[in-house]
Amino acid sequence: MLKRIVSALVGLPILLTLIHFGGMPLFIGILVTSLIGLREFYNACKNKALSPIKGVGYVGAIALITIINFTENSSYIFLLFFVLLITLNIVQLIWNKFNFVDISITLYSLVYVPLLLSSILLITKQPNNIVVWLVFTTAWGTDTFAYFSGYFFGKRKLCPSISPKKTVEGAIGGVLGSMIISAIFGYLFLSNHMVSTIIIGCVGSLLAQAGDLTASCIKRFTGIKDFGNIMPGHGGVLDRFDSILFTAPTIYFVLTLLINRG
Repeated sequence: MLKRIVSALVGLPILLTLIHFGGMPLFIGILVTSLIGLREFYNACKNKALSPIKGVGYVGAIALITIINFTENSSYIFLLFFVLLITLNIVQLIWNKFNFVDISITLYSLVYVPLLLSSILLITKQPNNIVVWLVFTTAWGTDTFAYFSGYFFGKRKLCPSISPKKTVEGAIGGVLGSMIISAIFGYLFLSNHMVSTIIIGCVGSLLAQAGDLTASCIKRFTGIKDFGNIMPGHGGVLDRFDSILFTAPTIYFVLTLLINRG
């Protein structure tokens, strides 16, 4: 527990600073976080004798985040993935040690880590971008409320084969807690969009828990406990940001489709 508290005291100010200033500092922060997350993902694959094509993955991640940050033309993203697919197939033809599964994992990793995480950059470029804070309060608020709800009231297992400690009561508590936090946030900062912020709290919490379970599935499949140890007490980047990977796109779409369209 002490390690978790110390890590939070170190990491939280960095996160708050990046979000507050946005722009280039946030772009660099998302880029570095994505590359570390990719490295953790690729290391996990080793345990199953999988061979994602790392070089293409890292270069693709840098290109993807750069495109998302500096242009709003989605055609460039489509072009990038087309080029990546062609490149991966050429690599497969040249080096026989790579196969279709390796290509698939490489493409999945680019969607799972940098593409989803880059939603934070997209949020900051929109009107009412203050909702970017809900990405973190929704995800981590869900974790906190789910933990205590499960601790005090948990009886029925949610997904025992994937995450034995999670309970149905904890999941419900996480959703309710997230909705309360989001409602307070909406009241303070987006009073004209209270309903939308509550929707974010509900749907964002459900997706946060889905993201957590997705990471658990990957870890169980690859036979690891944590993705890394860069954050003592928390594990790796993917261990701490697994729920955020799913909440960030959710909040971006609610922002663009509901809030900013009035």
